[in-house]
Amino acid sequence: MNQLSASQAIEETCSIVIDGKAFAKRLRGEVAEEVASFVADTGHQPGLAVVLVGSDPASQVYVRTKMRQAEEVGIASFQHLLGSETTETQLLSLITLLNEDDSVDGILVQLPLPEHINESAVIEAIDPAKDVDGFHPINVGRLSAGEPGMVPCTPLGCLLLLQDRLGDLSGMKAVVVGRSNIVGKPIGQLLLNANCTVTTLHSRSRDMVAECRRADILVVAVGLPEMIGAEHIKPGATVLDVGINRIENAKGEKRLVGDVDFDAAASKAGGLTPVPGGIGPMTVACLMRNTLAAARQRSHTSVTGGGKTS
Repeated sequence: MNQLSASQAIEETCSIVIDGKAFAKRLRGEVAEEVASFVADTGHQPGLAVVLVGSDPASQVYVRTKMRQAEEVGIASFQHLLGSETTETQLLSLITLLNEDDSVDGILVQLPLPEHINESAVIEAIDPAKDVDGFHPINVGRLSAGEPGMVPCTPLGCLLLLQDRLGDLSGMKAVVVGRSNIVGKPIGQLLLNANCTVTTLHSRSRDMVAECRRADILVVAVGLPEMIGAEHIKPGATVLDVGINRIENAKGEKRLVGDVDFDAAASKAGGLTPVPGGIGPMTVACLMRNTLAAARQRSHTSVTGGGKTS
């Protein structure tokens, strides 16, 4: 009896897991096919330039992953590794050259930057048409207005997973925990554009537990390990955990966890992304998607799927 119960529990948990890794693999396969078709039609290979300033280990890993996946889908990759002593003027000069380089369709400057460099100035220097991160104020404005433009990769990945899982999101109550410019604000706007009723919660919000429990869709992006528990979740809700936190147990062993207590949330949620293997893989896959979209836009061809999330 106990063995059967344990087996049923495992099966039930697996059924609610939203496998971002598998979805991202399918998305990269689709992008690879479309890149090959684009090259055949135009004779131009989409190009992605990634700029890394300094030697942050995590950033180095991210850059290598992006370069590898770009090559796997047929996108030319241009890597610019700059020392931590690089000045803001030098970095801006490189961006100007990349803006003018016709072989480069997408420019990504890996964040965070060293403290002596103004991130806003760097982001604003990137040609909005090549801003595959979707951080330029012009692209932020287009998203807010519901107009076509580059959409930040992590929020776009969240939206694609939700649409794949739930279909039409119209009328659903969505709660976003976190209001960062990189995730919280843009995912809220994407959900609003998808006709959800959206509430954004943050450090000054009152009665967060009750607000979260109203959500059909709960997106958590605050950077606090396992802060969301079963008490926050409406039965059957779909929960996307964007957080990535490295914690250490009493034995000094380190592991990655999200902003959601996975085991607790699994007892209530109807769908739940794991950490790792949930949103993370979608971010890089959507970067590839955005680079292809930028190449199409620059060559005046139509963007597959058209519209607001291209």
